[in-house]
Amino acid sequence: MKAITAIGIAGAFVLLLLSVLMEGGNPMAFFDIPALLIVVGGTTGATLASTRASMLGVGVKALKIAIGGSSLDLKASIDRMVSLAERARRDGLLALEDDVRDLPDPFAQKGVQLIVDGADSELVQSILHAEIDGMAERHAHVAGVFATAGGFAPTLGILGTVMSLVHVLENLDSPSSLGHSIAGAFIATLYGVGSANLIFLPISNKLKELSGEELAYREMLVSAILSIQAGDNPRLLREKLETYLDPTVRGAQASAPDGPAQPAASGEPEVATV
Repeated sequence: MKAITAIGIAGAFVLLLLSVLMEGGNPMAFFDIPALLIVVGGTTGATLASTRASMLGVGVKALKIAIGGSSLDLKASIDRMVSLAERARRDGLLALEDDVRDLPDPFAQKGVQLIVDGADSELVQSILHAEIDGMAERHAHVAGVFATAGGFAPTLGILGTVMSLVHVLENLDSPSSLGHSIAGAFIATLYGVGSANLIFLPISNKLKELSGEELAYREMLVSAILSIQAGDNPRLLREKLETYLDPTVRGAQASAPDGPAQPAASGEPEVATV
């Protein structure tokens, strides 16, 4: 389910709100603008200080990607690669020149173009793996931004609580307001711990998962492209590529009726574009 991250985060907040209501609490008692400013502003500033400024826009884009989920379709991509293998065995590698433009994935386009241009297999493998390594490094950096924010948020929450408690201690001559003031002081800690464990760290973990899926997808494409260049049997190529599929999906593929191959979904990963 592509929206599982959004559902999980929203569900956690709903359950927390429900628990407050069941205990007879007022949800508005947990709304504190100064504490929000300290945690959100402090976490944003500390995170930006830990990375480059351009990562602010990248972080927003990555957040949308994590919430939206992955759209990679490995089964359709396998069909596409097997189709190219069949044509290459029938008409030769040069016949794939016209198919390169039809590939929706720039990574696959580059790989197929390399074998059409006559690059040897070692060079093709080296270039494509360099692309994969660069993508993995970018993905790790983006996920690390949210992990960094998840580390700063609880600390900023404690800082906000300490600041509020200092203000409480300055007003000990008003015993009637102490209970309310002390309760409000801990709101910042709640914001910090809550945002770290319900937003920043889950988003970071989701981006890592999407990156892993994309890495497997691209490794599959490299294997397919090298097999096409070597002239492997298309049927055997399909068997090899289907090892990258989840066994349950592989079983569904085998039991599904035969039909025309569908174009592969864009292999340019959402995460890799950030």
